[in-house]
Amino acid sequence: MLADRAKVNVRGGDGGNGCLSFRREKHVPKGGPDGGDGGRGGDVIIVASRQVRDLSGFLQKIHFRARGGGHGSGANRRGADGPELRVRVPVGTEVRSAAGELLADLVRDGDRVVIARGGEGGRGNSCFVSSRRRAPHFAERGLPGEELWVELLMKLIADAGLVGLPNAGKSSLLAALTRARPRIAAYPFTTVEPNLGTLALDDRVLVLADIPGLVEGAGRGLGLGHRFLAHVERTATLVYVVDASTGAGRVAEALRTVYAELEAFRPALVRRPALIVLTKRDLIDADVVAAASAEAASATVVTGWPVVAVSCVTGEGIDALVAVLDAMTPLSVMAQPAAAAEVLRPGRERVASFSVKRHEGGFRVRGEGLERLVAKADLDNSQAVAYLQEVMERAGVSDALRRAGAQPGDTVVIGESEFEFA
Repeated sequence: MLADRAKVNVRGGDGGNGCLSFRREKHVPKGGPDGGDGGRGGDVIIVASRQVRDLSGFLQKIHFRARGGGHGSGANRRGADGPELRVRVPVGTEVRSAAGELLADLVRDGDRVVIARGGEGGRGNSCFVSSRRRAPHFAERGLPGEELWVELLMKLIADAGLVGLPNAGKSSLLAALTRARPRIAAYPFTTVEPNLGTLALDDRVLVLADIPGLVEGAGRGLGLGHRFLAHVERTATLVYVVDASTGAGRVAEALRTVYAELEAFRPALVRRPALIVLTKRDLIDADVVAAASAEAASATVVTGWPVVAVSCVTGEGIDALVAVLDAMTPLSVMAQPAAAAEVLRPGRERVASFSVKRHEGGFRVRGEGLERLVAKADLDNSQAVAYLQEVMERAGVSDALRRAGAQPGDTVVIGESEFEFA
């Protein structure tokens, strides 16, 4: 089976710790602080690649963790940044959060998104030197990298998608148009996963997708309807495949069923450029072919859709179908020249951006920048706590707590740490 979805856990590398160090050198009795900063943890980056066929590689390995940054050391030596971890996925993959929020849509080869950022490195004690703090005896710890579960959803990118009821002849048509060799048999649901084939024209190549047969209720998710219909979303042209040998009235009925399922899934799909292909022409007479063509033309959602009758056995009508596909389908999606894009995620907040709310038995201060500062601080070190208090005073945290009604002795929660307001 084509693996078109997977859930993976990604985690950025941890930041390195800052170094607490003082210069110790002969004839330099007071060399001063020289602790270097810790390196930044590596990011986890998801990259779209044409070399990846599907998401089967994520069925066994689901945890991806980037390497951490190096710790700082004396002589102001900074720790090395952790290398980024690139996770390759097929072109056309959506990246969604565990709650279903779309984080990135990677539709071109080389598209990438930083999905889990590495943790910041801690600052060494040399960064905290001031006119009043000549010999700081504290340094910061590195932050852990971001960690989250994401869902990967692959949607095939094709120029034309073959849709229709089961046993309509879609796989036979794909085999007649391309060199693809899908499984073909005289019973419904022979095709259980989408198949791709390439149609070589004079000046370009079209990618065709054979979508497994749709049953009534597929648009509402019946059976594997949603999984199959998702692969139709990226096709430029829809090819409705109908068995012309089913008899009078059955052609229009089949088309209306497929239209209804597409509209139930995505209403815009039924307005997409399309044509109708009547298969199994070799099994019926010419007057029946004409009647079926007229019936199909009258059942179209948009007036003017071409109707072509073909036989995949004798090859009759295949050349006419190729000409229609060439005229209707724009420049191949896979051949469009475009620079790979990097999906940007929101930047991190500053320390001065925070909010204060009443909490159980006290107050909670929320703010990404402030919470990062507290997480990096060594709260067992009195000098580090004094420095943290100075920063919060300058940012206006104490004033905001007083305006919110905080009294001496109240508990203040920032991130994972608790403080007593004074």
